[in-house]
Amino acid sequence: MPCLDEAETLATCIQKAQQTIEKLGLAAEIIVADNGSTDRSQVIARELGARVVSIARKGYGSALIGGIDAARGELVIMGDADDSYDFARLDGFVAKLREGYPLVMGNRFRGGIQKGAMPLLHRYLGNPVLSFVGRLLFRAKVGDFHCGLRGFDREAVRSLHLRTTGMEFASELVVKASLAGWRIAEVPTTLHPDGRGRPPHLRSWRDGWRHLRFLLVHSPTHLFILPGAILAGVGTLIKLDLRPEAFQFQSRAPFYWIVLALVGLALILVRRIEDSRFGAYLVAVRENEDAAKALGVDATMIKLAAMTISAAITAAAGGFYAQYFLFVDAGIAYGPWISVEALLAPIIGGIGTVFGPLLGALVVKTLGELTKLMTGDAPGLDLVIYGSVLILVIAFAPRGIAGILGDLYRRLRPPSTIAPASLERGHG
Repeated sequence: MPCLDEAETLATCIQKAQQTIEKLGLAAEIIVADNGSTDRSQVIARELGARVVSIARKGYGSALIGGIDAARGELVIMGDADDSYDFARLDGFVAKLREGYPLVMGNRFRGGIQKGAMPLLHRYLGNPVLSFVGRLLFRAKVGDFHCGLRGFDREAVRSLHLRTTGMEFASELVVKASLAGWRIAEVPTTLHPDGRGRPPHLRSWRDGWRHLRFLLVHSPTHLFILPGAILAGVGTLIKLDLRPEAFQFQSRAPFYWIVLALVGLALILVRRIEDSRFGAYLVAVRENEDAAKALGVDATMIKLAAMTISAAITAAAGGFYAQYFLFVDAGIAYGPWISVEALLAPIIGGIGTVFGPLLGALVVKTLGELTKLMTGDAPGLDLVIYGSVLILVIAFAPRGIAGILGDLYRRLRPPSTIAPASLERGHG
């Protein structure tokens, strides 16, 4: 337990840890890595039988590194001494460590965050964003990079040569374990309001920046190589002129290739989301939000993340639209036509499918152009046609074009042949 002036809560944490040790029959010790407490923390720890290790170098990471070095056991479970984590409920961590996982992480978003336990800024911005960046840069299958309750193999962790002295220690451990190819398990963990009567040691913006800086510096491909390659490629295509018209090509063909690339990237992103844990959470929240919450899914965070991804794709498309036409007309960009077409495309193509919206967009735009060719610019006629198509789709193909094509594929696909058991055994 890293400790700095935790006299109000330290006794509770030690007693809960002792209950776990007795309940599970563990041969264990409790270490308090004291980082210069000026209250009665050290006295309380010794009175309750914990071993106090004084760490002179300041910082959360320094205290943990010192405590890990001083530990005598093969396995270590670390947790904050502010009573925000329940040391009486460590069964899941012990079980995963016994299964051979070198690192077991707590996940507060799956276990639940009680009211008042975490500031809204941390809950909906800091932790989710930094954890997402960590997963993106290092392919770490960890939902909560910064949970303070985690267990690990002591010698394995020492082999990582952890160095950070501050709060970014939490990120360093996960990043280096991921880079080393470790199997990492997660245990749903409930975060309780801490029992302190003073502000926490964490400083939101300062420590958040230290986490982000660590993640970026340890991923030079994303920080330097990819941006450099993109800028170099752009530099070969256009001259350095910030006027909007300077970013135009001599012909329309490059714009079409850019649109194709954007569509391809969007489809790849959606496909990866569909096959990910996040995609499963999206489906769970869509189908039954209350049931998803009961299973530990943070529905608010999931919906916020979905809205952010959707807005990012829309913003990219809107930016390209403005660059292509060099002007934005409010009546066109925000008028009913755009809204109707945006809603019709996924409904006609197939809601909940990867390629359905693309198929629907092709049908909607093709219908629109054919209407203009056949009838001219008769006001409202295209809406009549759109409405008719929508009624037909809902009545006869509620799963859209993608559903029709899927059914057709299953009908035309030759049935799989399975050899009879007698033939397989050689009795034919």
